[in-house]
Amino acid sequence: MRESELKELLEAISAGTTAPSEAIEMLRELPFETVGDFATLDFHRELRCGFPEVMLGEGKTVEQCRAIAAKLAAKGGILLATRLDEEKAAAVLEAVPEAEYFPVARLVRRIPAGALDGMEMRGPAAVVSAGTSDMPVAEEAVLTAESMGLEVRRVYDVGVAGLHRLLAHREELDSMAVVIVVAGMEGALPSVVGGLIRPPIIAVPTSVGYGVARGGYTALLGMLSSCASGVMVVNIDNGFGAGCAAARIARIRKAGE
Repeated sequence: MRESELKELLEAISAGTTAPSEAIEMLRELPFETVGDFATLDFHRELRCGFPEVMLGEGKTVEQCRAIAAKLAAKGGILLATRLDEEKAAAVLEAVPEAEYFPVARLVRRIPAGALDGMEMRGPAAVVSAGTSDMPVAEEAVLTAESMGLEVRRVYDVGVAGLHRLLAHREELDSMAVVIVVAGMEGALPSVVGGLIRPPIIAVPTSVGYGVARGGYTALLGMLSSCASGVMVVNIDNGFGAGCAAARIARIRKAGE
């Protein structure tokens, strides 16, 4: 249940157009609901955190993905499912035909009309990638942040091997509310961006790289030890986490909320 829906329900009770007993039935499954014997879905999360529960497809079976997506979508809000291969994505789309699959990001989402109303954001944000090989993680960040109401601009393939490409975007990046920087290899790009602009920076190490890149571990350590003050770092390949963090930073809350 979205905050706006709960407010409408409380106003209806106050006005006498909805009976308390009727409201109880509407709220009965608000905290959580089980799906088979494998999932317990948190339908209270949007009220607490501002966005509904997201399904991680990795580690789940095709049928589990189908069942969970169907239950989440039945509530009528935004559906976001990450780390889906083509088989799992097809199952989710069968359960939720109006959703869309983004194969580069391995992500399925559905944003019903009006679902983003009231999500006031300081924007826009930017997602910067070091190389084209980092696009799957960068796109996961973009699509996640957009699903949470944040306007996002892409600045791709501007890594440290050719800094003039990045410098061409410096003024644009300096005007953003928040900047996500995605890089593999040695993970140097967030430090460079952090030394050039003022907005908050969320660094995302990727598993792109040869040998001693160690599946993103070298980039992670480089970002954690960045000499650019205040760079925040999420886990390896965690575009979803970066998109969530950017939306939380950019969200505007009115006084008294």
